[in-house]
Amino acid sequence: MADSPTADLLMIAMSRPATLGPGRLICIDGPAGSGKTTLANALADMTQAPVVHMDEVYAGWDGLADGIAQLETILLPLVEGAPGSYRRYDWHAREFAETVLVPPSPLLVIEGVGSGAAGYDGLRTALAWVDAPEAERRRRGIDRDGDTFAPHWDDWAAAETEHFARDRTEARADIVVMT
Repeated sequence: MADSPTADLLMIAMSRPATLGPGRLICIDGPAGSGKTTLANALADMTQAPVVHMDEVYAGWDGLADGIAQLETILLPLVEGAPGSYRRYDWHAREFAETVLVPPSPLLVIEGVGSGAAGYDGLRTALAWVDAPEAERRRRGIDRDGDTFAPHWDDWAAAETEHFARDRTEARADIVVMT
């Protein structure tokens, strides 16, 4: 493997055939506060790949399943060489806002809880699982989102834990990164 999780993940993806038409898909999944966005941003800096953040597709604090369902409108058109799209959730207005287009590209990164959903395994080129100790994840999440996230932490953690157990996300990952 290479010298960093970013380089390792890119090496894995580039060693495999394209899965989104001529493009490749890297998904970075793991529980809240684990460091998924940091890894995705490092990958984007290295490759100039666009990044879709699952935080933009969840339908609020109870919207994990709805967010995962939106992967279909992002990914299936890309397989055909057409732009994908998703409805961006406005967390302040608590409703969906504009539609965001995701143009075809040689590499697309999707990061966030549920990005590695098993139902889309055939479209994904590489999957990273990012994790950290629960206390550290909670501290990061609260530091990042402040009092907005604090009252929802336990319910969100239960929803993601149930999703990960059902999908066996960590066990299907090509690379595991502990932060």
